[in-house]
Amino acid sequence: MKMNHRQNLIAAALVSLVCAALALPTWAQDVLPRPPQPFKGKIGRTVKESTPDFPKAITAPQGAPNVLLILTDDVGFGAPSTFGGQIPTPTMDQLAQDGLRFNTFHTTALCSPTRAALITGRNHHSNATGVITEMATGYPGYNSLMSKSSGTIGEILKQNGWNTAWFGKNHNVPDWQSSQAGPFDLWPTGLGFEHFYGFIGGDTDQWHPALFDGTNPIETPNDGKYHMDADLADHAIAWIKQQHSLAPDKPFFVYYAPGLTHAPHHAPKEWIAKFKGQFDQGWDQFREQTLARQIKLGVVPAGTQLTPRPKEIPAWDTLSADQKRLYAHMMEVYAASLAFVDYNIGRVIQAVKDTGESDNTLIFYISGDNGASGEGTLQGLSNEVGVAANGVVETLPYLLSIMDDLGGPLTYNHYPVGWAHAMDTPFQWTKQVASHFGGTRNGLVVSWPKHLKQTNQVREQFSSVIDIVPTILEATGVKAPTMINGVKQTPIEGTSLVYTFDNAKAPTHHTTQYFEMIGNRGVFHDGWMANTTPLRLPWQGGTDSSPDDFKWELYHVSEDFSQAHDLAAQNPAKLKELQAVFDREAKKYQVYPLDASFVARADVSIRPSLTRGRDTFTYYPGTIRVPEGTAPDVKNKDFTITADVVIPDGGAEGVLVTQGGRFGGYALLVMNGVPEFDYAFSNQPQHKYRVASKEKLTPGKHTLTLDFKYDGPGMGKSGTGTLAVDGKQVAQGKIEHTIPIRFSLDETFDVGKDTGTPVVEDYVSKMPFEFTGELTKVVIQLGKSGLTASDIKQLNEANKMLSLVRD
Repeated sequence: MKMNHRQNLIAAALVSLVCAALALPTWAQDVLPRPPQPFKGKIGRTVKESTPDFPKAITAPQGAPNVLLILTDDVGFGAPSTFGGQIPTPTMDQLAQDGLRFNTFHTTALCSPTRAALITGRNHHSNATGVITEMATGYPGYNSLMSKSSGTIGEILKQNGWNTAWFGKNHNVPDWQSSQAGPFDLWPTGLGFEHFYGFIGGDTDQWHPALFDGTNPIETPNDGKYHMDADLADHAIAWIKQQHSLAPDKPFFVYYAPGLTHAPHHAPKEWIAKFKGQFDQGWDQFREQTLARQIKLGVVPAGTQLTPRPKEIPAWDTLSADQKRLYAHMMEVYAASLAFVDYNIGRVIQAVKDTGESDNTLIFYISGDNGASGEGTLQGLSNEVGVAANGVVETLPYLLSIMDDLGGPLTYNHYPVGWAHAMDTPFQWTKQVASHFGGTRNGLVVSWPKHLKQTNQVREQFSSVIDIVPTILEATGVKAPTMINGVKQTPIEGTSLVYTFDNAKAPTHHTTQYFEMIGNRGVFHDGWMANTTPLRLPWQGGTDSSPDDFKWELYHVSEDFSQAHDLAAQNPAKLKELQAVFDREAKKYQVYPLDASFVARADVSIRPSLTRGRDTFTYYPGTIRVPEGTAPDVKNKDFTITADVVIPDGGAEGVLVTQGGRFGGYALLVMNGVPEFDYAFSNQPQHKYRVASKEKLTPGKHTLTLDFKYDGPGMGKSGTGTLAVDGKQVAQGKIEHTIPIRFSLDETFDVGKDTGTPVVEDYVSKMPFEFTGELTKVVIQLGKSGLTASDIKQLNEANKMLSLVRD
């Protein structure tokens, strides 16, 4: 039975009275927020006859620990040195020496679902995030709207006396709620985090990030030195030290989630140089060397077998000399990114030490929200969205010619899939694949100097991302509330790991765990794992399939650490038993209906939208950071842009309206007093187009119009742009290639200035190139579409792959 607000308050008050009667500590309160405290003073006719009484502040339990929760992005189990990888992660290494390594810790295989499960302690389908936000469907387990009945650890700790902050990546706000129109209740500041500094989407340019402070978009320096990963650390350090200065007895909870190890892999040149030549041996030898180190470290059992490389990934020895040189360098860039992330995490941890709080700070360092990313194609790339979505061709000679730019601001780069598979050593598959440990097994280190009696040891008990919240609750002495902000809470579904801290031989408490992502599924139960065989390669598109098309495999993972020996044929009874367990868990946690579709879920029309049904859009200056899903869709159709401006006597210049940037985008702007329209099909020079007047605008009012006629039918066809001033044509030009699918993964639609990268390099030094005249308004009118029914199907398929790339 649902209770109204008055009934909730009465219930909360009764609980409070019971706690008082039983002499329970106030933090045992399980209804949040706590009811108003009764006035215990005295009220007379005058102040002299009265006694004041201030409500007591909510305080954490005495001696309660600080909590630092760290989550990196797209890091395979075998990447960091802490778990036998070749990439040095000294910060994580030191934490492991002072704490514990967990070598059977699991995520969900994709970003959004892992992150929702991590901060709620519930399975991803339970809190409606059974798939990434860009593939949400209208079923309870898949609508991407994190349930209010699954309150976050940030909300719980905040209402129990902790200061809370979130730095870095979010990717749990649905597309249609990620603009400045809100709503903001699913943004970090609406989920119990008093401070947020980071980005909302799945990835972002580290040199030019789509950054927010709370819910406000902010601009970063255009000085050639800025890097977001260092900036995140700077802000986290400042926040931690400020909290300690202002309230030294109040514990903090920091969720630190850098996004650098997700593409694009943007690292400072000096860090890239440190890894020169270190991956020349190639991915096959890398896997063998990694497994040997893992066994020596004890993070995998002796006798663990290396699973075979998929036949679709070429053997390193079959590559040409140029391919080897390029691919090895791409891995050097990624290694620099991971090492740089670990370095900045070290700076944050040092800040905790500087405050004298390190002994009583519980630190979780999770190495990856899923396995290494296999979306970089067999060749790697310099423009992720261009190659993955828009059909941009990057030849080997072209990539070789820009090798030195990889990792810098002129590229949106990713390594070849061979390295992803290698960094998931010793397991099969990669990110996206929830059925195998290559997609879900990630390294975890826990450090808590004041309380861990055994350190520099490995813990082998099966564990999951949903175990972190109950571990924090037990460690802090805070009870999981039954109600938060008037909403009844579902039970925490994870298992606290505290039982493992001082007992390496303790039997596993988390004995059953299901896995599911885009039809790939499995279930762990009492040391066995039953799972399906993937039907689609993570680095390729595909067609829709039925959940019943998947073949099942069976592994005795308590004896077969790497899932190397499929026992399905030898033990069909055990397979059938585990399939029944999966069915039970799927019904329990909202996994049904199973959906293995690749195309249908990419269709944006199945989700809410702020633009659907509209063909005319009016914008005013200051409208910035509008995500592509909420901006006018000018792709594959006719469109007209009209801008009303006033030019002062001294002239004016700047961006009037723009979408995307150097990797794909358009801009109507005034350069040195001359109006022009620029279009970028990709970052390659031959893909830049300009339609520009030859005369400067005179002082006074003007109406600038860009009329674009699309050449269709079909996607990504050419078109003609006609530029007019006050109704008079001043320029016309052909745009040979247009964006068919997506302008950008992270850049936005802006009016009056450009908040991301420039569409053309002519104004890079002037960014954000705010218009210096008066911009009255911009009107965009959408015209006739050039898409056929088959084009729309192809568009959906491409959007699906793009969603996975973005995650």
